[in-house]
Order: sequence, then C-alpha cells, then structure tokens
Amino acid sequence: MSEIAINHVLTRRHTPLLHEALSTLAIAALGAVGYFLFPDDLAFLTRLIGICFIVLSLDLVTGYCGIATLGHAANFGVAAYAVGVACVRGVTDPLALLAVGLFAGAVMGLISGALIARFRGLPQLVLSIAVGQLVAALANKLQWLTGGSDGLSGIVPGKVLGLYNFDMYSRTAYLFSLTVLVIVFVALSRFVRSPFGLMCRAIKDDDLRARMIGVAVYPRLVLMYGVSGAVAGIGGALTAMSTGVVGLDGVSFERSAEVLVMLVLGGAGHLWGALAGAVLFQIFEHIVSAANPFHWMTLVGLLLILIVVFAPKGLIAPVLALAARLTGRGRVS
Repeated sequence: MSEIAINHVLTRRHTPLLHEALSTLAIAALGAVGYFLFPDDLAFLTRLIGICFIVLSLDLVTGYCGIATLGHAANFGVAAYAVGVACVRGVTDPLALLAVGLFAGAVMGLISGALIARFRGLPQLVLSIAVGQLVAALANKLQWLTGGSDGLSGIVPGKVLGLYNFDMYSRTAYLFSLTVLVIVFVALSRFVRSPFGLMCRAIKDDDLRARMIGVAVYPRLVLMYGVSGAVAGIGGALTAMSTGVVGLDGVSFERSAEVLVMLVLGGAGHLWGALAGAVLFQIFEHIVSAANPFHWMTLVGLLLILIVVFAPKGLIAPVLALAARLTGRGRVS
C-alpha cells in the first residue's frame, strides 16, 4: 500500500474522533464562558441548555428524516412531568431522574412516531399537532397527577453523585446540564454518521428510492422518533430538576412552534445548526425582551424574516460552506 493510501486510511479513521474531540472542547469552552462571565444568569443558561435538547431532538426527525411536526414539545413535556412525579414521590437521585426522563421521552416518541410516521405531508403535520394538543389537554385535566393549570411543584432533586446540591444560584444545575449536553451531543454526532443515520438521510432525500432498494422505511422512522424522544426527554428532565416546577407551557403548541423556529434559524439537518439556532434565538429573545418588554416580539419577528430571506438554509449553511471551501471536505454534521 502506498504512503498516500495509508495516510488516507488513517485520516478517515481519526476524523470522527477529531470531530468529537473538537465538539467537546467547543461546547465546554462556550459553557465556561457562560459560567465565568455571566454568573448571575446561570438559571437562564440552564434553561437554555434544556431547550437545546428539544431542538436537537427535533433536528433528528425533521432535519435528518424529513418528518414535519408541530407537536414535538409533547416528548419534552411528558418527560418533564414524569420526572416531576417521580421526584415528588421519592425518587430524588438526579441520575435516576435523568433515566426516568429519557425513558418517558423515548416511549412517548415511539408512540407518537408510530402514528405520525405512517403519513407524509399535511396529514403528518396535522397528526403531530393533534398529538401535542392531546397531551396538553391530558396534562391540564389530570390535575391530581400533574397539578393542572397550577403546574407540578415541589420538585427537589438530591445531590449529584451524592456530593453536589442544587443550589439557589444554579451552579450545580448548570454544570450538570452542560456535562450531559456534551455527552449527548458527542453521542448524536456519532449516531448521525452511523449507517442508520445515513440511511435516514437517504429516506429524507428520496423515500421511494430507499424502498426500491429494500430499505424498511417505516420502522427506521419510528426508531428515529424514539431516539428523538429520548433526547427531548433528557431536556425535559434537566428542566424539571433545575426549575423545580413543571407547567403546561412545557407541552404547549407555542413551545413546539418556537422550537421549530430555532431549528430553521440555525439550519435543519446539522446538529451544530440546531444547537446554534437554539442558543442564538434564546439569547436574542432574552436580551430584547429585557430591553423592550412591550415590542420585543416585533424585533424577534424582524430577525426571523431577515434570516429566512438572506439565509434560507439557516445560519449554519454559510459557515459550513466556508469550512468546506477551506478544508476541501464535504458536509459537517
């Protein structure tokens, strides 16, 4: 084997590891900036991280599979309620609560995915809205379990690893959430590059051709929906533990629509796009709403119009094009 061929093999073998290492360092660096430069806003930043999970989960089904959905907050909210109920009834270990949220989100994802993935186009969109509204209505009606319109309160998680309390300054909650985000993001980066993830991309591009070559499209879409639900469930669990309360806003249609806007802002089909869209939208919303409490929605609307007009593929697209031009490589997830 020639030296060039050997170098090519070594490069292909080590590129995913390099990408994961760079992802870890990038997220950790941004997290450190938030921790040290904005110590009074850690509660907001912790909530921001929780929303990042649901945007990443939406990217898995919309960006990678082409499933249109406006009810994705159901996975997030069901997991948050499950964690809240478990915590109120005696399960206080944060890692155990995280597992509860992951499981509840995955189950909800599989159930809703089994229904939504059977259809394409407008029926799919309508079904996703119906599922979300059904979950929201149940959360409101089951007041004995969820607290109804008053919300489920009294969620007090125990110490992380038996050592670190969730303090009033959100230091522990922020660092715990950031650590989980790094782990999940690296795992998702590997997942979307796997044969399963690549096949989901193929289904999105041309599901008829995928069927013609013998791909079982429907089971793959349902499974991806389950994975997506698990990711959203982690976000719901972290949000419930950090805020200490779960309300109907966690399963609302507005939350689902807002998350879709974040994904479009950053760029669907790219994990970094989903993460960037969630962070930028929430920070912009936080700053503008504080500066102008009465007209901040107008400014947010103007921002979204400008992004859609001048960057229809999201803010990540120009960055990826520049990176591809500089490195001579293709798409980065």
